[in-house]
Amino acid sequence: MSGTSEGPAPTAAAAPHAVRPTITERQAVTERHTSPAAEPGARGVTSPELVGRSAAELRDYRAAFHAAQFAMAVVDREGCVSSANDALGTLVGTPAADLTGQVAADLVDLASDARTWHAYREVLRGRQARLRCTRRLKHPDGHSLWAQVTVSPVPGSAVVLLAVADISARRELQAQLRHLQMHDPVTRLPNRTLFFERLAAALESASYEEGGTGRIGLCYLDLDGFKAVNDTLGHRTGDRLLAAVAGRLTHCADQAGYGRTGAPLVARLGGDEFALLVEDSTGTEQLADLAESVLKTLQEPFDLSGQRLSLSASIGVVERRAAGTGATGLMQAADTTLYWAKEDGKARWTLFDPERNAHRMTRQALSSTLRPAVERGEFALEYQPLVGLAEGEVRGVEALVRWHHPQFGTLPPNRFIALAEEDGSIVQLGRWVLRTACRQARRWQLEHPDVPPVFVSVNVAVRQVWDSDLVADVAEILAETGLAPGLLQLELTESAVMGSAGRPLQALQALSDMGVHIAIDDFGTGYSNLAYLSRLPVSVLKLDGSFVRGFQYEAADGQGHPNPADETIVEALVQLAHKLGLSVTAECVETSEQAERLRRIGCDTGQGWLYSRAVAADRISALLGAAVPASGS
Repeated sequence: MSGTSEGPAPTAAAAPHAVRPTITERQAVTERHTSPAAEPGARGVTSPELVGRSAAELRDYRAAFHAAQFAMAVVDREGCVSSANDALGTLVGTPAADLTGQVAADLVDLASDARTWHAYREVLRGRQARLRCTRRLKHPDGHSLWAQVTVSPVPGSAVVLLAVADISARRELQAQLRHLQMHDPVTRLPNRTLFFERLAAALESASYEEGGTGRIGLCYLDLDGFKAVNDTLGHRTGDRLLAAVAGRLTHCADQAGYGRTGAPLVARLGGDEFALLVEDSTGTEQLADLAESVLKTLQEPFDLSGQRLSLSASIGVVERRAAGTGATGLMQAADTTLYWAKEDGKARWTLFDPERNAHRMTRQALSSTLRPAVERGEFALEYQPLVGLAEGEVRGVEALVRWHHPQFGTLPPNRFIALAEEDGSIVQLGRWVLRTACRQARRWQLEHPDVPPVFVSVNVAVRQVWDSDLVADVAEILAETGLAPGLLQLELTESAVMGSAGRPLQALQALSDMGVHIAIDDFGTGYSNLAYLSRLPVSVLKLDGSFVRGFQYEAADGQGHPNPADETIVEALVQLAHKLGLSVTAECVETSEQAERLRRIGCDTGQGWLYSRAVAADRISALLGAAVPASGS
């Protein structure tokens, strides 16, 4: 009876170099037991412990052995059957009498692997207590069965007992239970557990198998708007839709696997998330083609019991070498890429980008360390002069925060201010910037009593108005530092103050009543609705640098003519602002030609590299009371 092995290992550790017996070795065992010297005991060898038993007792033992429903055989120390009962004969499809003298290992496939064979030999030699293993046996009539084989010594004798139990029904039940455990009941696809089992196996096998590509690919998709289907049409319709989606994904996988060694594994990971695992992928092109086919097939309308539904999917695509790749890392990359696909507009597939991921990781690292960075004193302020265009003297400075990050070096505001606004740490950081800037402005005033005091301009985010009592913070800091309210200017972007009402408007009005100046930063880039200038307590407009850059000559050699449109727009804005009682600051002034034209049309102050970059506070001290050289230093 032939068979294949599968199941638990022997009860004792086998020698690592045990080898399967050769046919010659097994024939030698058979010959020894069919020679004349072995004839006594053809039907069974009388063991020493039976000596002294009555004939009646021996008959009872033999009768019980042969009548037992449990398949058994007595095997001698050489591995040959001494006696077998009818149950074993029925199990293996051979009359019990014909089993005597046969090699027991061949009957139940104990020699198919080296470890089991070694353990079996150890039991025969009395060096191991028991062997238990599971074998798949093939019956002579063609059907297969699963058998649990146990080999154990008979105490005080020179034989061992071979017991065989048919566990086919149990194995079938186990297989059914495993299928239920490993498959999704709605879509009948492999579930998350089975998917990760297959993924781990694929990554492990790729490390030592030859002949494959050594690469692995994954399409991780999420249905766009599926929650709305559940919420409006009910979960039963949602389940039918999921099952229909599963059918289309399986079809795509089958088409992708046509002519290849195997189709991608399709699994439902939970909710409306699915995955297509491609083992031995040939590169990103293969994964891109698969993702594209999935998008197209899912965009076709679904007809569910008369209801016609349309949906789309977002797909994250990852393809890489399997060596050095872990399941967790692969899934994290796929999840990140799926998020990008959603962020980029949905109904698309996006390929994993290491550079984009590095940027995201940096962003996360910065976000997680923002709050403690303030307490650790990692932030510092630099100041850029605001110069009067008429006389060329410093009238004020804009405070610009820098983050001296221990890992990423010195970071400008555009690297972390948006993050601070997202997580709310802008309130704590903004309060520190405001206090530090006001303290420095007061210090300049005390150190240079013979020079008109300069004001300090501080950027404020709208979230600072909503999430904190900005008016109380400003009043407290001004009182603490001794700085006059008129020497503090708060800058808000045009888009931030547009449509301000309620609390933001009340806060701005209270600050203006206090004597603090309010400036609109980047003016001209937002809604460009001038009506709000008449109702907001604004005192300064800061023209966006895009207007000022147009003041440069158009020709590359500098010999062309200035753009008259930009000058017309800036001149109109300056005149409007002055009629409303507002002063105008031009940003990004980089050349003396720009400065001269701005001065000629009436712009009040200029800010830019023509005068100075943002510098430390001690550099500003050297500029106070003197005309600023147009050096761009």
